[in-house]
Amino acid sequence: MAPVSEAAAPAPGQEAGPILGHLTLWDTEALIAALAAETAELTDIRAKRAAIVKALAAGRQDGLQAIEATLRAAPRDARTITRAYAALTDAVVAAAFAAATRLLHPLSSPTEAEKIAVLAVGGYGRAEMAPSSDVDLLFLTPWKMTPWAESVIESMLYILWDMRLKVGHASRTVKDCLRLGREDYTIRTALLERRFLIGHQPLSEDLRKKLRGELFKNTAPEFIEAKLQERAERHKRQGGQRYMLEPNVKEGKGGLRDLQTLYWIGKYIHGVRSSAELVDVGLLRADEFRAFQEAENFLWAVRCHLHLITGRAADQLTFDLQVEVASRMGYRDTGGRRAVEHFMQDYFRHATHVGELTRVFLTVLEARHVKREAAIAGFFRRRKKLRWGFRIENGRLAIGNEREFLSDKLNLLRIFEEALRTGYLIHPDAMRVVTANLHLIDDDMREDREATRIFLDLLLKHGNPERALRRMNELGILSAFIPEFEPIVAMMQFNVYHHYTVDEHTIQTISTLAQIERKELIEELPLSSSILEEGVNRRVLYVALLMHDIGKGRPEDHSILGAQIARRVAPRLGLNAEECETVEWLVRYHLFMSDMAQKRDISDPRTVRDFAKVVKTKKRLDLLTVLTVCDIRGVGPNTWNNWKAMLLRRLHAETSDALEAGLESVNREKRQDEQKRALREALKGWDAKDLRKETGRHYGPYWQGLSTETQAVFAQLLRGIADDEIRIDIKPDLDRDATRACFALADHPGIFSRLAGALALVGANVVDARTYTSKDGYATAAFWVQDAEGHPYEAEHLPRLRTTIERTLKGEVVAREALRTRDKIKKRERQFRFPTHITFDNEGSEIYTIIEVDTRDRPALLYDLTRTLANNNIYIASAVIATYGAQVVDTFYVKDMFGLKLHTKAKRESLERKLQQAIREGAERAQA
Repeated sequence: MAPVSEAAAPAPGQEAGPILGHLTLWDTEALIAALAAETAELTDIRAKRAAIVKALAAGRQDGLQAIEATLRAAPRDARTITRAYAALTDAVVAAAFAAATRLLHPLSSPTEAEKIAVLAVGGYGRAEMAPSSDVDLLFLTPWKMTPWAESVIESMLYILWDMRLKVGHASRTVKDCLRLGREDYTIRTALLERRFLIGHQPLSEDLRKKLRGELFKNTAPEFIEAKLQERAERHKRQGGQRYMLEPNVKEGKGGLRDLQTLYWIGKYIHGVRSSAELVDVGLLRADEFRAFQEAENFLWAVRCHLHLITGRAADQLTFDLQVEVASRMGYRDTGGRRAVEHFMQDYFRHATHVGELTRVFLTVLEARHVKREAAIAGFFRRRKKLRWGFRIENGRLAIGNEREFLSDKLNLLRIFEEALRTGYLIHPDAMRVVTANLHLIDDDMREDREATRIFLDLLLKHGNPERALRRMNELGILSAFIPEFEPIVAMMQFNVYHHYTVDEHTIQTISTLAQIERKELIEELPLSSSILEEGVNRRVLYVALLMHDIGKGRPEDHSILGAQIARRVAPRLGLNAEECETVEWLVRYHLFMSDMAQKRDISDPRTVRDFAKVVKTKKRLDLLTVLTVCDIRGVGPNTWNNWKAMLLRRLHAETSDALEAGLESVNREKRQDEQKRALREALKGWDAKDLRKETGRHYGPYWQGLSTETQAVFAQLLRGIADDEIRIDIKPDLDRDATRACFALADHPGIFSRLAGALALVGANVVDARTYTSKDGYATAAFWVQDAEGHPYEAEHLPRLRTTIERTLKGEVVAREALRTRDKIKKRERQFRFPTHITFDNEGSEIYTIIEVDTRDRPALLYDLTRTLANNNIYIASAVIATYGAQVVDTFYVKDMFGLKLHTKAKRESLERKLQQAIREGAERAQA
């Protein structure tokens, strides 16, 4: 925090501001003399003011360019830059004051009532400014405003406004300041950070004495409570998470405002004039102040770059700006990760440090009785007796004797176990001891059986392991005990899909597992709840979740690398050989079930057989199912939905049956007979002739790919249909969190593509699709779609959906032309880059070639891909769409025009080139 001085700025006539590079800011006295000569002949005050503005604006522009050049040369040295912007603004304000009082409204002998003091307040008062920061001014007068003072202030403001400065201002007496400061804590805080700039200094000194003696004195507790309440409300507005994907550098959790709050409190209580003095008054230790300075310097650098990039006071670090700021601050792509990911990892680590500093700072205030003790949940509930060596201080778990505590390094783990066992929060002084002694955790301790027993008990024994893990992670002890975890701490994944850093995601997955065990998610997760109720190896499951993403951030496949790491770590944690093997397998295949469920057609018997061959046992199937559910739910809010739940339940059920009855039991003929029998039951009111026609008109894949309910809908649509008729049925499918659109019409080439185009026109996101041709030449196509928010369409939107589809299918709207102006990617999402991978698989299905397209998602992508396939005489039987934020995997089950797989290499390579071209052209259109 820059020093906050009560001293005067340079008086008019003295040099104002520092030297920035080779540029010296103007000499105010010389500037006023030159302006006096230039405006001597002018009688119109507006013309004089225009001349003043022109001169000051030119000088300020030179100053801005010099500061920007300094920042380019040292892009992470914010301290120099924020002070330079404040000094430049000081010079402008001083010159504007001199021009207003001497050129525009000269007064030879002002009376006592016509004295003015100009003070900087707020961030400007702290002498910390970013390029587009507000200029907050307080015009202080002794008594009621005189006409002359009013004219001076008005002219000053017009000069500053004409220079395009964003000025916040107030004109008050000392008495006004005291009265308003009592009523409003925002005003009180602004007054706390005042700094005299120009004018009559005794007024400023009078205000200083009266604020300290009449307003600040004996009111520290109420001020602190007000600031902390303000902080809590601010965090809530900003999302309440330190790891927001697009954090607000100023207002967010762990941002600049949190640091400033600490400084305000220190200044209010002790009158500190700089943040360094927080150490002198005992509120921070020297090492904590270093962390304060590093975080503050980093956050200010980010804020300055944000303002310069956008040309405005932008404090939200949006995705597109993250990339630009990272580049300006000198980050580069290394180690298989993008520069922006390295940058955001540093950002989140600093944000975490700010949280730690806040915790320590507030505890010191509690100890000094200037802040009320934290309200402990369940204060009146009977507590468990503390183990030897611990005590309670201010309602928190504290260390009895530091020397005795450190004599046994296992206590660095025991304190977290004791906190979970008793339900007490850990005292920040105890946290200080832990973080200062992380070096005690060595290889001997990591191999110690008692240490691993404590760690596993933290996971398994107390019912809320996430609380201990999160605190251990923030304090660095988790990485000290498991060094392999350190690289993923605060690691951000630049892909929209993951809402949390990798370490926080890992803790979220463990939290989900604990919630299932506490029976809190029985309705939402019935399958996982029943698996845990029946019993699984909890040690294996918890350790596998802790390890599942530990290989991220390296160029290698993180599943393979993570399995190799798990092979080393699991034995160290005391797991036996069989448990270690299972943990390694779960980490290696932790994405496998999700991929098979979301990227493959699980109605194809081959999908289930291939999955079952890898899983091999019911025990592993159950463990992988629970791990997969926890992993998806831990990605972020709203990532888990009924669609994914349905897919995983179905894959688990069919695989479980296959493992029990044998893989040969999973075959097309069996499913076909079962489905026909079920459809006859569903169409009880039909006569025998119509039933025979319906059950005989479809080929085998139709009976495997659709539910009985959907087949019954198609039966109604096809009944009595004419060759030129299009029949549509659109209904919400709440079990799948989607809207199901069924189409029956005479078959013709490219039907899948036309339907995809019609749905793209209404902004529908296709999540699954099936299309079949009946023996009598009709196409039966089923699409499951969601709106832009990932939900089924509301009932009132269905008529428009239906009308647009009908017009497109009749040729009244040409999808390709209509989509040209609608398939744009939002600006803030344009920086997400994903390489395109296209694979052909002739083994994953008995009768189809599987084409998997993994690429950057965008509007109308599915239409472009299916149109390309149709133009190359490729028949699409089904499409499975899996979306991961800005990345999408579109999987197509296809045949060629002769009903065969794509066996020839030349045909596959040609088709891949054309799909790549369609993706490239569409991407260029979307970015235009």
